[in-house]
Amino acid sequence: MRIVAVSKSEKKGEKKVNQDSAVLLENYGMEGDVHADGTHRQLSLLAVESIRAMRALGCDVRPGDFAENITTEGVILHTLPLGTRFRIGRDIELELTQIGKECHSGCAIAKQVGSCVMPKEGIFCRILKGGVVKPGDSFSVLKSSAS
Repeated sequence: MRIVAVSKSEKKGEKKVNQDSAVLLENYGMEGDVHADGTHRQLSLLAVESIRAMRALGCDVRPGDFAENITTEGVILHTLPLGTRFRIGRDIELELTQIGKECHSGCAIAKQVGSCVMPKEGIFCRILKGGVVKPGDSFSVLKSSAS
């Protein structure tokens, strides 16, 4: 399991721009991202497997296009229970706080393709321990509340 992409944006409802790295701030969010606000939805994640499923439907989409901060590979995120903890690299720790979201009108992807995977398959996490994240970093499930 690994990090495929790290993305952020300055305006809500936009596709995020892929970054070489980003700073995750404990109990707050991704530095410089419009969604960083210290709520339970500090960081959004989406599995690249979900993006590939949209591509299979003929959509020209890439990591960051669904407004997710972190794109992962190797685990189907939305199937994990709330409270699941993750590690990125050696230091960063996250806790799963929400699965899916209400899709707001005006979403760039919904306008382009008529549907979006983020409302059902995207997840949101609280940052328990921050640090620098970059594509290629390892991603692991530390603890699932079902285990």
